Amino acid sequence: MKFPLISAGEFFELLRPAAYVLSVVLSIWVLASARRRGYRWFAGLAWALGTFFLPFVVLPFFLICLIFISRPSSGESAAVSNSPSPSPSISYRFLLPTVYGSILLIATGVYLYRDHNTVDAHLARAAQAKLSSKSAKTIREYRAALSLEDNSHTHKLLGIELAEAGQWTEALNEFRLAERGGEPDELLPFRIAQVLKASGQHSAAVIEYQRFLNSHACTQQLPDSRCEVARRDL
Repeated sequence: MKFPLISAGEFFELLRPAAYVLSVVLSIWVLASARRRGYRWFAGLAWALGTFFLPFVVLPFFLICLIFISRPSSGESAAVSNSPSPSPSISYRFLLPTVYGSILLIATGVYLYRDHNTVDAHLARAAQAKLSSKSAKTIREYRAALSLEDNSHTHKLLGIELAEAGQWTEALNEFRLAERGGEPDELLPFRIAQVLKASGQHSAAVIEYQRFLNSHACTQQLPDSRCEVARRDL
């Protein structure tokens, strides 16, 4: 049986929601345990919130309190066992943890959903997909990022992916959008020329090649290696 291979970035992307859910579960358990041990609601809530935000710091201290501080002595235990005690209502005891847990789960779900659909999240997943040679996913994530924020650099990155996938018309459109948006990359005319040449528009490609040759990338003392490619294709 073969397991699917995932990158380290994708693995940690899966771990983040699991870590949040684990923090929520531990926080709810702390609040329920605090209420069962007789803590006031505000004290229990403070322990629970601390566990949610700093689980590896607060939870050990809470466990220490349960084991050493909240444990009654043997004499107290005997006195308690011999004296009648009112039985607290279970429904009221677990009302606060239930409401708290529901609010925390909803808030965590909303946060994770919004965080998963930000521009930076889409760009990060696009970079991971590109490293894994997943062209379709890379294109999909760049388009999702552009649907949230119109960015000239992202248009250029999407154009490069589309050109590598042989989608010349879409790639040319993205390169033009990047150029109109002020993308400072001096290689844009060269990329546009290559797309035009691949799609059979040779006269238009010559104009772009010439524009590239007149740019600083080719007029500097040590010109870019692609300048020679542009001269050959003129």
